[in-house]
Amino acid sequence: MAVGDIVLGPNQYGKAECRLVKVTRDTARHAIEDLNVTSQLRGDFEACHTEGDNSQVVATDTQKNTVYAFARDGIGSPEEFLLRLGRHFTDEFAWVTGGRWAAEQYGWERIQDGDHSFVRSGRETRTAVVELDGDQATVTAGLEDCTVLKSTGSEFHGFPRDRYTTLQETTDRILATSVTASWRYGSADVDFNALYEGIRDLLLATFAGVHSLALQQTIFEMGKAVLERYDEVAEISLSCPNKHHFLVDLEPFGLDNPGEVFFAADRPYGLIEATVQRAEA
Repeated sequence: MAVGDIVLGPNQYGKAECRLVKVTRDTARHAIEDLNVTSQLRGDFEACHTEGDNSQVVATDTQKNTVYAFARDGIGSPEEFLLRLGRHFTDEFAWVTGGRWAAEQYGWERIQDGDHSFVRSGRETRTAVVELDGDQATVTAGLEDCTVLKSTGSEFHGFPRDRYTTLQETTDRILATSVTASWRYGSADVDFNALYEGIRDLLLATFAGVHSLALQQTIFEMGKAVLERYDEVAEISLSCPNKHHFLVDLEPFGLDNPGEVFFAADRPYGLIEATVQRAEA
């Protein structure tokens, strides 16, 4: 028989993936913001779990409605929007001590500089997470689904070999990946939109500029570049699947293949992940 008391551990709840599109119409030239918002509350919800007492349960439907009501006053940046939401719930309900609010933001571009016609840009999805614990706010920004490729400037050799190793060493290969990055700000009082654009562009420029001896080296240099330029960032984590491109053997057809025709394999794939942080952090 098991011994000891059985108690409720850490818990949270809320409304996931509230799809929100905000059109700003205050001029003839409209603007569009497209988000997917998740709200989760933490606090004193033990009675609901152990007794079915809902007297302190802020309904998930109420959380969803709050997302849309707050959008009426504008988004600003996803980080600012999530901070507003989080502080509303912790201020409005005394037993809500914190929570986690997350958003994905999808990009749109104007069609031929039109005033009210747009096309999904699709280069990457912007992400934001706000966690509140009492008065302490932690803001993490990032991006995902940012697919990048360089057709040269990448090598991979010098790795150990055993009887199961078949991979050939190379001094010239395609390097492709889908970048997922998240970075934690040291403060919630920053220009989130400007920092996002600057960090995203720096990540891409570093990927393009580094002569890569391994994807590990590349993502370290990407993270290092961000920390060196932006004091506002405390740490950055990157997750990069290696999107393998294998040279196709065209000899059976009497053709050569001087590094021009490749088979793009979707799985299995190498998955490289790392966090780059300041030594004193």
